[in-house]
Amino acid sequence: MKPIYKRLTVIIALVLTALIIYIMWENQTITVSKYQVSSKKLPTEFDGFCIVQVSDLHCAEFDEGNNRLLSLIKDAKPDIIVITGDLFDARRGDREIGASFVSEAVKIAPTYFVTGNHEFANDDFDTLEPLLSDAGVFVLRNSSMQIYRGENAITILGIDDPLVMKEALIAEEITGDEIITDELTATLKGVSGYTVLLAHHPEYIDKYAEHGVDLVFSGHAHGGQFRFPLIGGLYAPGQGVFPKYTEGVHEYDDTAMIVSRGLGRSSFPFRFGNPPELVVVTLECE
Repeated sequence: MKPIYKRLTVIIALVLTALIIYIMWENQTITVSKYQVSSKKLPTEFDGFCIVQVSDLHCAEFDEGNNRLLSLIKDAKPDIIVITGDLFDARRGDREIGASFVSEAVKIAPTYFVTGNHEFANDDFDTLEPLLSDAGVFVLRNSSMQIYRGENAITILGIDDPLVMKEALIAEEITGDEIITDELTATLKGVSGYTVLLAHHPEYIDKYAEHGVDLVFSGHAHGGQFRFPLIGGLYAPGQGVFPKYTEGVHEYDDTAMIVSRGLGRSSFPFRFGNPPELVVVTLECE
């Protein structure tokens, strides 16, 4: 082999090694994204109310017992914690990681959970749900709860992932849009005042807005998996190539939606330009 090819081989090997080391470091480095959301409808008692969002953990572990993740949550001093689906992973059997995480999260603040597609992928959510409820997590399945401060309240709602009707979806007897519409109609019946919706899929933002939801927390897109400057995310399930809703705050009519890039990995083994994300949202009165 000529000297120039030897040098080139060494350079390529060094670059690949550096890239692998960077990817390994990035995939274990949690970023904390902080947002403020304001509304005229928000009761004054909830000015400064802090919500921490955990999404798409997929049974990932950041240090033993997820101590690093839990420490970051604790540092945010949340009033509530919301988990927007895919806490578990259908491809892995280590559900104990998710169960252990929520058992510690509830000690920090009241914790609310909605399903993602992975909770239904193996048809075993009937065995997963008791793990959450027994830990003290509020599991919202097309249901709502009121959170009080003084005499005023806001309503937190959660809808099931459309995969709850997997067989009907596969048989094309019903669409995801129809499932989401039916769930929202039933869940919002009789609800008034400021509403916070937990819903795994961001691509249904038009449906959330049609039903007058004030604030939505969503995930599922994994930040587009690979992210590049000026381009953003490359692909998200349900949105395809160059997806629109992969991170940050989005507004649609009078609805604000927070999309988390998520924390874990699933079918693809790594993220790039897209470190795991913990979201911290502070509500403000206008």
